[in-house]
Amino acid sequence: MEKKVIIIGAGLVGSLWSVYLSKAGYSVTIYERRSDIRKADISAGKSINLALSTRGWKALDAVGVGDEIRKIAIPMYGRIMHDTEGNLTHQPYGKDGQAIYSVSRGGVNAKMMDIAEKHGKAKIHYKEECTNVDLKKGIVYLKNSETGKVSEDKADVVFAADGAFSAVRYNAMQKSTRFNYSQHFIADGYREILLPADSNGDYQLDKSSLHIWPRGRFMLIGLPNEDGSFTCTLFMPFEGEKNAFDNLDSKEKINDFFKTTFPDFYNMMPNIAEAWGDHPLSSLAIMRCKPWAIGKTALMGDSAHATVPFYGQGMNSGFEDCTVLSDLMKKHNENWDLVFEEYNETRKADGDALQDLSVHNYHVMRDYVADPNFLLQKKIEGHFSENHPEKWMPLYSQVSFSNIPYSEAWQVGKKQDAIMKKVMGSFSNIEDIWDSKEVEDKILDLI
Repeated sequence: MEKKVIIIGAGLVGSLWSVYLSKAGYSVTIYERRSDIRKADISAGKSINLALSTRGWKALDAVGVGDEIRKIAIPMYGRIMHDTEGNLTHQPYGKDGQAIYSVSRGGVNAKMMDIAEKHGKAKIHYKEECTNVDLKKGIVYLKNSETGKVSEDKADVVFAADGAFSAVRYNAMQKSTRFNYSQHFIADGYREILLPADSNGDYQLDKSSLHIWPRGRFMLIGLPNEDGSFTCTLFMPFEGEKNAFDNLDSKEKINDFFKTTFPDFYNMMPNIAEAWGDHPLSSLAIMRCKPWAIGKTALMGDSAHATVPFYGQGMNSGFEDCTVLSDLMKKHNENWDLVFEEYNETRKADGDALQDLSVHNYHVMRDYVADPNFLLQKKIEGHFSENHPEKWMPLYSQVSFSNIPYSEAWQVGKKQDAIMKKVMGSFSNIEDIWDSKEVEDKILDLI
């Protein structure tokens, strides 16, 4: 008997999961609400660039497709902070050689769809909107947005990888008894700005770093693209603050804002006011729900645990869902009742923790990376970790350069921060003796 799976959504997670399932002997059908994005003209700055790190690479390499993504990925070895005077401060992300990798969302999505068809042998149907799912029977109900034709399909298992505003979750799961769901929009929105290459086609900023212009309540970031440009994103309150999007309602105000707030960026892009409307002002939300699986149907990626983008872990966590589910498939010999039961019990805590981590890192990026005390604390942590790697791994490294569960990393990170606050307050001359045995012994005492 042929084993059949239906995946709703041909995005990053659905495409990768199709490869896992195909290798496990399943016939995979993917239904996608949009048209084939590979036939559209995808510009570099279509969406916030994504940052691939250890968890994502592990999931890709496990099914032999990582090298195809490496061809379009640009390593970023640290963050460079830009102050209002144009001075630069570099902070490495991890140990020497450790990097997160910038990929454009459109570029990596198109590549993943190629991979789904080539390695996952998946058949992708486009413009097919999911209108409902019989969660217990594995029946999917569809409507073609072009022809209006209504159809249905059935599979042994159904996976919803259709994003933060999942049709499967909305049309089926949220109507189930005892299904918990929350949607929280943060006060800040974002607008993308594409910083082009210079007249020679070269990068205007160091391409091996993620660039941040931290300004307290708001920030601008920039990630490199393959063509010499940077996809930059301004995160800022919608309204209610001196610096808010609703105040930038004329070209004069936009120019004044960038001249005074991000002067070095303005010098690279003096036509910022003209380009301001190239990309829409967008909102940011955290979606939480429980359970993630009912009957024969399970949520993956953003449909289960959509988060804000400030840890660069949205894609990585979705890819890690594939790793987790694959391990559970093997553990339970593809008994999907047992697989989904353990998936619900164990993975949910990591989704919640990542959302907490993501909000935390927004404050780090916009507020703390310009704070000398914070930078000194990170320097002390890094020094101690080098000397005692078995006792201390910085939180950022736990999240980005390990496969430690997010929930565990978050708990350890909070304990480490409390220890460091005590250490920082224990020495009046901490700036002078930060790498001394005295400070090291104090940390050892508190661990």
